[in-house]
Amino acid sequence: MSQTASTGIAPSGKGASRGLILLLATTSGLAVANLYYNQPLLAEIGRTFGASSNAVGYVSMFTQIGYALGMLLFVPLGDIRERRTLISLLLIAVALSLVGFAVSPSLLWMYIASFAVGITTVVPQIIVPFSAQLARPEERGKVIGTVMSGLLFGILLARTVSGIVGDFFGWRAMYWIAAALMLLLSVILYRLLPLTKPETSASYKELLGSMVQLVRNYSTLREASLIGACMFGSFSVFWTSLAFYLEGPPYHYSSAIAGLFGLIGVAGAAGAPVVGRLADKVAPKRIIGLLILLTLLSFGLFGLSGLTIWSLVAGVIVLDLGVQGTQVSNQARIYALEPAARSRINTVFMVSTFAGGALGSTLGSYAWQHWGWSGVCWIGGGLVTAALAIWAVHRIIYRGAGLA
Repeated sequence: MSQTASTGIAPSGKGASRGLILLLATTSGLAVANLYYNQPLLAEIGRTFGASSNAVGYVSMFTQIGYALGMLLFVPLGDIRERRTLISLLLIAVALSLVGFAVSPSLLWMYIASFAVGITTVVPQIIVPFSAQLARPEERGKVIGTVMSGLLFGILLARTVSGIVGDFFGWRAMYWIAAALMLLLSVILYRLLPLTKPETSASYKELLGSMVQLVRNYSTLREASLIGACMFGSFSVFWTSLAFYLEGPPYHYSSAIAGLFGLIGVAGAAGAPVVGRLADKVAPKRIIGLLILLTLLSFGLFGLSGLTIWSLVAGVIVLDLGVQGTQVSNQARIYALEPAARSRINTVFMVSTFAGGALGSTLGSYAWQHWGWSGVCWIGGGLVTAALAIWAVHRIIYRGAGLA
């Protein structure tokens, strides 16, 4: 009996099975969480090393720079390598990087370990195009939405879990736990994932070069990548600064309470499958414009958070729904461009997205240190406004050319 038959989770002949999609969604969430454990712990890490908020904010920046580079180097391999083995090896690599973070004796060491964690935590971006490949065309948006919900749950719940663990056991404990989880996942996935065949026979060098051609060929990919960078940049501006804001007046919350705001954001993440289903039925281009406006509203709500905590809570929900919904809608569009190149298309899109995230982390720390919370809100809102301008200009140009 073949392995895929014995696991009971192999894709069916009519598309991806529910069991397989749930496994992929869970894996995406647990893996991507490694990038975000640091955010509610930044204030505590800063106290450990006697560092300023600006200096310790580079921890998040180096993680996301590493992630962008890891996607550029490793994710295209999903088109030319057997995915099960690739995923398992990367999980082992990130486990070692997490151990390096846990034993950091200095902030410089932590910068290096953060970069290593980022460059090896690319499994979710191999999984997302894999799930799109397994799905029937009419269900692709729904399947991507489900997997992306798992991914966003990981992003948000990572903050909740790390805030609580950091409060009770210290920030280092969180990274030892994460390393153990990655090793366990590597074993489980190697046993349960179905074998896959490469989708192209191109060499690695040809594969990397072809991504430049993909960017030239598809205006939709260019637009989606720029919007993704701006939207995730705004997302990072907020989450990098939140722990510093909450520990000061008027709230004086601990890292555990700061982490709980990630749990609030789950309400927004839960809307991703709904957005995915809409993208199967309505032109994603229209949905994206509405979601960008929704995200802009969230920064208006954050600006009112000094008056009431409920504005902050509502803003978190709206922000996560807007950013996640935009990403799912964009992915539904770009994966339909060239099916055999989905891993490379996803690489272009996600490298751009997380490059924007790295910039957002840096801008968020800088804005907080120099202008406080109002500066954070203006910078985050400005990035969302840039995304709206890109969406509008692209729509005007290509509608005029009869291509919109």
